[in-house]
Amino acid sequence: MTEAAALPGAPDGAVTDGPVTERATCLLAPNPSMMTLDGTNTWLLAEPGSDQVVVVDPGPLDETHLARVAETATAGGRRVALTLLTHGHADHSGGAARFAELTGSPVRARDAEFCRGGEPLAYGELLLVGGLRLRVVPAAGHTADSLAFLLAADGAVLSGDSVLGRGTTMVDHPDGNLGDYLDTLRRLRALTVDDGVRTVLPGHGPVLRDAAGVVDYYLVHRAKRLAQVETAVEAGHRTPADVVAHVYADVDRSLWPVAELSVRAQLDYLTEHGLI
Repeated sequence: MTEAAALPGAPDGAVTDGPVTERATCLLAPNPSMMTLDGTNTWLLAEPGSDQVVVVDPGPLDETHLARVAETATAGGRRVALTLLTHGHADHSGGAARFAELTGSPVRARDAEFCRGGEPLAYGELLLVGGLRLRVVPAAGHTADSLAFLLAADGAVLSGDSVLGRGTTMVDHPDGNLGDYLDTLRRLRALTVDDGVRTVLPGHGPVLRDAAGVVDYYLVHRAKRLAQVETAVEAGHRTPADVVAHVYADVDRSLWPVAELSVRAQLDYLTEHGLI
C-alpha cells in the first residue's frame, strides 16, 4: 500500500471498528503498519434478525483478535456459518485455519490452497446465508486470487485490498497484474451504476461513503502513474529501482520496495502494449 492520502468519502482520521451498515460490522485487527494502515479490517456480515454470520478476512494469526471475532460473531446464540477471504495475503488469511477450528465454519477463497471444508469461490457466485445475499466479484490485479463481495442490500462492496480506505494499493508483481487491476477498477465503477453501490468496505482503513468518487480517483491516479513511468523510461531511467526513485520521489522511502513491485507491473504493462 502506498501514499496514505485521504480519499473521497473518507472521514478525517477515522478508524473503522464497530457497526458500519445495517448488515456489516468491522473488527479491527491489532496489526497496524505502513502496509496495513490501521490494521486489517475483519468484517462480520449478517441479515438483521438472522442467527447466521459470515466473516470476511479473519485477519492474521492473532489469538486475541480471533477470539474477539468469534465471541462477537456468536453473541446472542448466533453462529459463524461461513468464512470468506478476499485474497491469500497473510494479514487477511493467516488466522483463517485457526478461526475455522474455533468456530467450525468452512473457509472459502478463490485459491483452493486457502479453503478449509469448502469449495473455491466462483466468479459471479451468489452466496445465500441466513437471508444474507453476497455476490462474488472478480477482482484480480492486486493479487491473482483477489475477490470483492457485493452486499447489494446495503449498497456496499467489500473491496479487500483492491481499494483501500486511505491512499492507494500496490500491484503485487509478479502475482499481481496491472491490466487485470485496471479491469477490476472498471468493474467496481460499474457496480456504482448498475448495482447502486455507494459505500466501500475496505480491507484496510476507514469506510468510504463515495464509492464512485473513490474508484474514479484510483483510475486517474493509475493513469497518471503509468504516464509518469512511461516518461521516466523515455528519459533513460531503465531499471525498476531507477524509475521508483524518479517517479515516487514524493513517497516515503520506506515504501519504495513496495512501489517497485507496482513499477515492475507497470513496466510489464507498457511493454505488453508496445508503449515502451
